Amino acid sequence: MQISLKSYKDVAAIRSDCLILTTDAKLSDSAAKKIDDACGGALSKIIKRGEFAAKLGDTAYLPVCDGIKADRILLIGTGEAATLSPADFDKMVTAGIRALNQSRCQDACWVSEGLDVADKEDRWQWQRLAQLLELASYRYTKTLSKPKPPMTLKRLSIAASNNAANKAAVAHGSAIAKGTNVAKELGNLPANICTPSYLATQARALGRRFENTSVTVLDEKKMQQLGMGSLLSVSAGSDQPAKLIVIEYNGGKKGDAPHALVGKGITFDTGGISLKPGAKMDEMKYDMCGAASVIGTMEAICQIAPKVNVVAVVAAAENMPSGRATKPGDVVTSMSGQTIEVLNTDAEGRLVLCDALTYVGKYKPASTIDIATLTGACVVALGKHAAGLFSNDDSFAAELLAAGQTAQDRAWHMPLWDDYQPQLDSNFADIANIGGPEAGSVTAACFLSRFTKDQRWAHLDIAGAAWNGGANKGATGRPVALLCQYLLSKAS
Repeated sequence: MQISLKSYKDVAAIRSDCLILTTDAKLSDSAAKKIDDACGGALSKIIKRGEFAAKLGDTAYLPVCDGIKADRILLIGTGEAATLSPADFDKMVTAGIRALNQSRCQDACWVSEGLDVADKEDRWQWQRLAQLLELASYRYTKTLSKPKPPMTLKRLSIAASNNAANKAAVAHGSAIAKGTNVAKELGNLPANICTPSYLATQARALGRRFENTSVTVLDEKKMQQLGMGSLLSVSAGSDQPAKLIVIEYNGGKKGDAPHALVGKGITFDTGGISLKPGAKMDEMKYDMCGAASVIGTMEAICQIAPKVNVVAVVAAAENMPSGRATKPGDVVTSMSGQTIEVLNTDAEGRLVLCDALTYVGKYKPASTIDIATLTGACVVALGKHAAGLFSNDDSFAAELLAAGQTAQDRAWHMPLWDDYQPQLDSNFADIANIGGPEAGSVTAACFLSRFTKDQRWAHLDIAGAAWNGGANKGATGRPVALLCQYLLSKAS
């Protein structure tokens, strides 16, 4: 998608396949009013006839309109409120994109004069518009003989000043969406393609495309030498070797502590010996969406090139049952030296993450965020709308919550009280890998907190947010937008 900014003096003189106008039923937007005058009241007439109510997200398509240089007009309703919420803006843009794609236009110009979004500057609108357009262009095609046709729109110009701030906003929105689409694609790929080795290959390809970026992949032999017995206990039953993938982006000053991202990359989760029910097990290809979001975030950050250092670690493994698989009751030793009684092999995400979190500690990060489709309990608690946020630092949690609000990729702060820790007690190891039926998402976070005591750490449980089921089954790419917003806020 080619998205650009274009200054203009006369909206009626804009040449385009389609002129996109946002307006209410009173034609309060000055651009819509000017076009109505130029077209001899054509817009007023369709509103008066009731063909366009201009409610939020309503659309009307005028295939021919004399008096202007554009070939067509697409009207998008803004509703009656003088100020839109960010969610309303998203709804309006999404409706417009849907109608625009049905029009089969290849070139369009977005014009809105005086559109007000609560607490947001105009450049936020341009960033969000670019982001939503790029997201809408995603199509899964890899394993389809007849995939859905691509989006017909190829070029969109935004009628706004082509200044540095606006250009940066559009570039950031486009890059964040491209990173989100990378995460979607990795999540949607079937597990016979997207293996730990495939994730490593994709990471290496990313490293080759961008300066200031290096990629290191640790194999099982190296992990064994480092003492990663917890991570390796998960891959023990699989023919697919585990990989620890490290992506380093050095955009900040040399010696500045990096911000760390750690992603759970279980490319398929059968549950191991604690086998999952067969229903919906196909969706367990999405158990690597934490890793996908980390790789997608690094894609976006490398494109934007902010002045910040970032290290990303992906713990990639496949959880399978076999004669070599870890059994319930086995005790393994983590890289930190803590022993773990594996009471349930389906609680494997925390087993790979704990070693990855210990490993990333060697970078002495300024902050550490792990991202994981960790618990079904978080889906019960929060549904699909918010990621569960746990942290050992309330001020850090507040920063991430704010980043999520700004990025329209929200999280919710969950408790991480010591009261829950005794649920992880074990008679045979330093810690058990499950804490019983109560507060499952909290005890999972408590488990990870045992390995991050020396870090400014947060955990995002994205089990509900990472993919949609049913007719719209597919990865969402979340929380790439939240992570990008946070990292960009740390750039000097």
